[in-house]
Amino acid sequence: MSFTLSGYSTALFSTWYFIEELGLLFDAGDGVISSLLQKSRKVNQVFISHADRDHLTGLFQFNQLNARKGLPEIYYPADCGSFPALENFTKQFDPQVSGTLWKPVQSGDCISIRKDLEIHAFANNHVPAKPGQTKSLSYKVVQVRTKLKAEFAALSGNEIKQLIAEKGKDFVSEEIRNTVLSYSGDTPVDEYQKWDNSAILIHEATFLHKEEEVAKEAHGNKHSTLEEVMQMVSEINVGKLVLGHFSSRYSAQQIREAIQHYYHLYQLQIPVYGVLPGQTVMNILQTDPLCG
Repeated sequence: MSFTLSGYSTALFSTWYFIEELGLLFDAGDGVISSLLQKSRKVNQVFISHADRDHLTGLFQFNQLNARKGLPEIYYPADCGSFPALENFTKQFDPQVSGTLWKPVQSGDCISIRKDLEIHAFANNHVPAKPGQTKSLSYKVVQVRTKLKAEFAALSGNEIKQLIAEKGKDFVSEEIRNTVLSYSGDTPVDEYQKWDNSAILIHEATFLHKEEEVAKEAHGNKHSTLEEVMQMVSEINVGKLVLGHFSSRYSAQQIREAIQHYYHLYQLQIPVYGVLPGQTVMNILQTDPLCG
């Protein structure tokens, strides 16, 4: 699947990513409406990763301009008390948004957004939480296809129809699931395998180098470093990498040089795109990659 992916992501200030063909918005930081304008009307589902203000404050205007009966659907980590409070406030402040659906999500939930697409939610370790609580989420967009089983590939159409009539469709076919896009939200790098086989991976890289681990921990919530992300991606199967959420302490040149350094150090062979501090990037995957 090909996507028109646009976004803005600068640590502490704002993060959002819009996948136009799917009507999906991941996070809703400030500026999402002023950047998307009428395109924001295409958004049907909003998936918020966590309750930090730079990931959700754009919801107010987005919802005020786009709410109608049953839409948008706003999904959020189930154990974040901020979201029920936001729902109550917005419905009092802007009564016309009463049609918006606010839906809590637990780690492990699977949300069907159309017949062939699912959103899989899973907890990350950005926000400290008690066991069993869901306060910060990452998401995968999974395409579901039905495929004829290999052992029946040589049969004629009539023979396949006969088998279906006798034994059912499930006997001759199987479901194939492919991760077409993954979104990390804010998270430290931990379990590599959860991103394996992602056609597109959008991952945060707040800090550039591993030695900034002390600064990362001092911030409170846990983040990733660019070096860790590049090392991880070198050891799994990812088709395209989109990096964002860089700290504004870095210049665009520093970030480009660091990406190029780690790209060669870890011998990556895939295109790497960047959403640099202060930049809104429309149609990210049609821009020139920073590497690859």
